[in-house]
Amino acid sequence: MQALEDGALDHVADYFRALAEPLRLRLLNSLREGPRNVGELTLALGCSQANVSKHLALLAKTDRKSTRLN
Repeated sequence: MQALEDGALDHVADYFRALAEPLRLRLLNSLREGPRNVGELTLALGCSQANVSKHLALLAKTDRKSTRLN
Protein backbone atom coordinates (compact mmCIF):
# COMPACT_ATOMS: atom_id res chain seq x y z
CA MET A 1 0.00 0.00 0.00
CA GLN A 2 1.24 3.49 -0.81
CA ALA A 3 1.80 6.16 1.78
CA LEU A 4 -0.79 8.94 1.73
CA GLU A 5 0.15 12.50 0.87
CA ASP A 6 -0.19 15.19 3.52
CA GLY A 7 -3.36 16.59 1.90
CA ALA A 8 -5.03 13.19 1.99
CA LEU A 9 -4.02 12.69 5.61
CA ASP A 10 -5.51 16.09 6.49
CA HIS A 11 -8.73 15.05 4.77
CA VAL A 12 -8.93 11.79 6.74
CA ALA A 13 -8.22 13.68 9.98
CA ASP A 14 -11.08 16.12 9.21
CA TYR A 15 -13.47 13.20 8.77
CA PHE A 16 -12.40 11.60 12.04
CA ARG A 17 -12.79 14.93 13.86
CA ALA A 18 -16.30 15.30 12.46
CA LEU A 19 -17.23 11.79 13.58
CA ALA A 20 -15.58 12.08 16.99
CA GLU A 21 -18.57 13.90 18.50
CA PRO A 22 -21.26 11.46 19.74
CA LEU A 23 -24.10 13.86 18.89
CA ARG A 24 -22.95 13.97 15.25
CA LEU A 25 -23.02 10.19 15.13
CA ARG A 26 -26.53 10.25 16.61
CA LEU A 27 -27.55 12.81 13.97
CA LEU A 28 -26.21 10.65 11.16
CA ASN A 29 -27.92 7.61 12.63
CA SER A 30 -31.25 9.48 12.76
CA LEU A 31 -30.85 10.58 9.15
CA ARG A 32 -30.35 7.00 7.97
CA GLU A 33 -34.14 6.63 8.20
CA GLY A 34 -34.59 9.42 5.66
CA PRO A 35 -34.67 13.21 5.52
CA ARG A 36 -35.73 15.00 8.68
CA ASN A 37 -35.97 18.69 9.48
CA VAL A 38 -34.10 20.35 12.33
CA GLY A 39 -37.21 20.43 14.50
CA GLU A 40 -37.68 16.67 14.19
CA LEU A 41 -34.01 16.06 14.95
CA THR A 42 -34.21 18.37 17.97
CA LEU A 43 -37.08 16.33 19.41
CA ALA A 44 -35.50 12.98 18.59
CA LEU A 45 -32.13 13.86 20.08
CA GLY A 46 -33.26 16.00 23.00
CA CYS A 47 -31.06 19.01 22.29
CA SER A 48 -31.51 22.60 21.16
CA GLN A 49 -32.17 23.69 17.60
CA ALA A 50 -28.99 25.77 17.66
CA ASN A 51 -26.93 22.75 18.70
CA VAL A 52 -28.42 20.51 15.99
CA SER A 53 -27.91 23.22 13.35
CA LYS A 54 -24.30 23.75 14.41
CA HIS A 55 -23.46 20.07 14.13
CA LEU A 56 -25.30 19.66 10.82
CA ALA A 57 -23.36 22.62 9.41
CA LEU A 58 -20.05 21.06 10.44
CA LEU A 59 -21.01 17.73 8.86
CA ALA A 60 -22.05 19.50 5.65
CA LYS A 61 -18.79 21.45 5.58
CA THR A 62 -16.80 18.23 5.99
CA ASP A 63 -18.80 16.62 3.19
CA ARG A 64 -18.20 19.61 0.85
CA LYS A 65 -14.46 19.31 1.44
CA SER A 66 -14.69 15.65 0.48
CA THR A 67 -16.62 16.45 -2.68
CA ARG A 68 -14.04 19.02 -3.76
CA LEU A 69 -11.18 16.58 -3.26
CA ASN A 70 -12.79 13.80 -5.34
